[in-house]
Amino acid sequence: MRTKPARVMYDFAAEPGNNELTVNEGEIITITNPDVGGGWLEGRNIKGERGLVPTDYVEILPSDGKDQFSCGNSVADQAFLDSLSASTTQASSSAASSNHQVGSGNDPWSAWSASKSGNWESSEGWGAKPDGAGAQRNTNTPDNWDTAFGHPQAYQGPATGDDDDWDEDWDGPKSSSYFKDSESADTGGVQRGNSRASASSMKIPLNKFPGFAKPGTEQYLLAKQLAKPKEKIPIIVGDYGPMWVYPTSTFDCVVADPRKGSKMYGLKSYIEYQLTPTNTNRSVNHRYKHFDWLYERLLVKFGSAIPIPSLPDKQVTGRFEEEFIKMRMERLQSWMTRMCRHPVISESEVFQQFLNFRDEKEWKTGKRKAERDELAGVMIFSTMEPEAPDLDLVEIEQKCEAVGKFTKAMDDGVKELLTVGQEHWKRCTGPLPKEYQKIGKALQSLATVFSSSGYQGETDLNDAITEAGKTYEEIASLVAEQPKKDLHFLMECNHEYKGFLGCFPDIIGTHKGALEKVKESDKLVATSKITPQDKQNMVKRVSTMSYALQAEMNHFHSNRIYDYNSVIRLYLEQQVQFYETIAEKLRQALSRFPVM
Repeated sequence: MRTKPARVMYDFAAEPGNNELTVNEGEIITITNPDVGGGWLEGRNIKGERGLVPTDYVEILPSDGKDQFSCGNSVADQAFLDSLSASTTQASSSAASSNHQVGSGNDPWSAWSASKSGNWESSEGWGAKPDGAGAQRNTNTPDNWDTAFGHPQAYQGPATGDDDDWDEDWDGPKSSSYFKDSESADTGGVQRGNSRASASSMKIPLNKFPGFAKPGTEQYLLAKQLAKPKEKIPIIVGDYGPMWVYPTSTFDCVVADPRKGSKMYGLKSYIEYQLTPTNTNRSVNHRYKHFDWLYERLLVKFGSAIPIPSLPDKQVTGRFEEEFIKMRMERLQSWMTRMCRHPVISESEVFQQFLNFRDEKEWKTGKRKAERDELAGVMIFSTMEPEAPDLDLVEIEQKCEAVGKFTKAMDDGVKELLTVGQEHWKRCTGPLPKEYQKIGKALQSLATVFSSSGYQGETDLNDAITEAGKTYEEIASLVAEQPKKDLHFLMECNHEYKGFLGCFPDIIGTHKGALEKVKESDKLVATSKITPQDKQNMVKRVSTMSYALQAEMNHFHSNRIYDYNSVIRLYLEQQVQFYETIAEKLRQALSRFPVM
């Protein structure tokens, strides 16, 4: 097979033991097999090392070894110039990034605040994607990972070689730990090149997808006649205002039994999870990228009306380690539970298809149908039917402002608690246990000194002091382990809500943009650009959007009250048990001292 030179476009870190080749941007490699499959090729670097590299990470050079843009320079010369340019660019971008972080902290709310007096429809208003959802379930992980492909009792999921480029299975670089997320998510970037950033690690510009062909909300507001969609999303008025209609029976989805599979004759490995809806008890298997596909489809379809929190972050190194798999499964479980609890999401065709497909053909058919769905973006509002009179513009604007004010304030509160919790976790697992250990060792050293006195009447005292020292060493271990029993769940809950709240600036921006368009409608009528009937339709449709926002906020509040009541109760119960355990150990130590 004839080899070809290629230029590396993005840094790629190989997964140890996975037959991959580490390459750096600007490096020239030789393509030894361009048709490995699954979005991968085989290459050889200048040291003679061979391995797999993602196809999209390299650019094939002309066979004469010259870059078409190199102006006659040799490949080696051009590679040197590129590396020099890359270093300069990296230094400049680092400085720019630093300045940007000082100004906004990569906060999605900064874009929302900046847009208040400007254009609410700017596609540049997307902020950094919040981190993924937390979890409190399915913490038991198998001791041994089954390397067999899939589960015999469940459909194995899409074939690994279908024609939809479904097998590009690299994972992005972020860690699963919320501590590392909070420290580096704003600054880490996407190590494999900005153009390769995944939907779960950054905001997706919705105008890139079907249903977003027209800018802003005009597509919905100015449509001459809305088609009567088959799917209807009713909105009723309940005791607390507008609300979604909840299904008569609810269900959850259990994410469990992660197993390691392989493809390409064992060259590539992945983890798949077994999903079992509680209403059918019929299992299907999905890999992480299948969840990623579902997230993208839900975001595209419902993201203008409903907050869709991102998935737990992707990761390159250590993605097959047991601790990482356990953490990812917990967070996928929480994400799926959250989606199952939403009356609109859980009943949607794309979500049901994800859980209930029966074979590969059915999966592909449903997948392509979802990707061609035109009732997405702002057009999702065309499926909503409020069973209430239209609202006036003043009330609509007040409702929107109230939502923006609350969600921004809650976002600040959640982030503050995450910061405090992170600091407390570090203290409990670092300095604090060491202090207790020091006290324990000092007491035991003192008992040793006393024992050397030769005095016969102090044996009981010395033994008691020694046991007191050992008690403090036991307390050190208890302190170090306690955050996993209580703070973990509080942090995960806040982490999940951080993801929800990060979606609201865009949702509010959509509503603000619609309001601005309605306010401009008088001028448009006066200049005969729209008819009075068009204006009336715009007012009615922006009222529908307001009812949807209020229904979503009522759902959000009911879940928020339940979740925080549950998680803070759990935290306090565990704290009480923790201090009672310490008190009992201290009482036992105290009982050993002689009464004088």
